[in-house]
Amino acid sequence: MDQTLHSLFGASKAAADLAAQEYGRYFGMKVGIFRGGCLTGPSHSGVELHGFLSYLVKVTLSGGRYSVFGYKGKQVRDNIHSHDVVRAIAEFAANPRPSEVYNLGGCRENSISMLEAIERIEQMTGRKLDWRYVDEARKGDHICYISNLGKFQSHYPNWKITRGLEAILEEIIASQRAQLAQATAK
Repeated sequence: MDQTLHSLFGASKAAADLAAQEYGRYFGMKVGIFRGGCLTGPSHSGVELHGFLSYLVKVTLSGGRYSVFGYKGKQVRDNIHSHDVVRAIAEFAANPRPSEVYNLGGCRENSISMLEAIERIEQMTGRKLDWRYVDEARKGDHICYISNLGKFQSHYPNWKITRGLEAILEEIIASQRAQLAQATAK
């Protein structure tokens, strides 16, 4: 279709995106397609290849070893708090439009590279991360993704991002610390 490499996860998202758009077009269904950046928050259960901020915090606090895959650790992602995601969906649900496609992410203000995130989380937690560099990037990965929210904000001007990157990291760190304390208390 587009002759580019996608992960299986990415291909499934693209298929759902196209199916929703077609239902909206054919049947006038008020369907919103939200193309998310890094959706995150204090309850995010990140794993090695998905949910990088929560997993990075988890590994930093638990003392595990973290792997940075490719791009010399300079890959950039924008991060949006789950609270802002829910608010965006509520705005759409209150005034839906047929077959609309929106980017939904943290924009430039909430973007951070892998190396910057490691440094920031080490500062905030007071712990040093044990990490290694793997020279091969993940299949279908992008070096930089920063969402443009202009279309969504023009359709829903009452919505805006309310949680900045610092607050997102503080909440994830507090949540991970509480989970670790609970696990060790058992």
